[in-house]
Amino acid sequence: MTKPTSLPRTGLRLMAVHAHPDDESSKGAATLARYRAEGADVLVATMTGGERGDVLNPAMDRPEVRADLPRLRRLEMERAREILGVRQEFLGFTDSGLPRDGEPLPEDCFAVQPLHSAARPLVAAMRAFRPHVVVTYDENGGYPHPDHIKTHQVCVEAFDTAGDPGRHPGTGAPWQPLKLYYTRAFSKAYFQALYDAMTAAGLHSPHGEVLKELQGVEEKWEITTRVECAAWFPTRLRALLAHETQADPDGPERSCPLEIEQRAWPTEDYHLARSLVDTDLPEDDLFTGITRKTRKAGKA
Repeated sequence: MTKPTSLPRTGLRLMAVHAHPDDESSKGAATLARYRAEGADVLVATMTGGERGDVLNPAMDRPEVRADLPRLRRLEMERAREILGVRQEFLGFTDSGLPRDGEPLPEDCFAVQPLHSAARPLVAAMRAFRPHVVVTYDENGGYPHPDHIKTHQVCVEAFDTAGDPGRHPGTGAPWQPLKLYYTRAFSKAYFQALYDAMTAAGLHSPHGEVLKELQGVEEKWEITTRVECAAWFPTRLRALLAHETQADPDGPERSCPLEIEQRAWPTEDYHLARSLVDTDLPEDDLFTGITRKTRKAGKA
């Protein structure tokens, strides 16, 4: 598959803010790999270490793996980072886990931290890295995991305050990112496209069951921006499978052949939540509207 051509991205910076190791590889990884290949500087900010995550790959679900999960998840993140070619930074919070209904959150976890103090490390990271574009989750977290919801809240707070010299003193010189996006990795339209393409190819598609579950579910955030990155889907898959404890290579979510997915849905998709630069929707580039003047100033 031919890779899309574009202007060099030298001097542009993109920050992707995620809750756990593996989230960067399942939500927007091909976009990160494409922009990095084109010369942009890309940083993944990971809010927690994923210490309380489940082991989702049956082949890795062993007592010794569970006992060593904090270390293994960091090793997996490093392998995925290398595959994507990006920078990555852990921001030091503890995974909240996914409590059952009625169970309290652990007292030390990320999700219960006060918003101001939880945002401070991310503000410092933004001021140090100076991104022009920031990508994170919507207010539901993409799905309602407490760490994903908290990541959304913290990222919005950091986006709004990183450029204010009166906020978060001692975390570096102010820097205002120009655009904030929410990932729209798994829309109904995406699942429908994969279901239709696999069915047309004579294959069984588990996405039909997903579509049944999504019936009647309102999608609040429209897709405003589609980044063509199908040529980087193999890179995305390799990065995801580097998270061995989290990704089952034989799982139903990986049943769609890569070449079918590349044809049926060749983009990764986003909702433009905030923009301090002029842009026309729909977009095909997260950096649309960012000129040489604004990229140096860090403000519109």
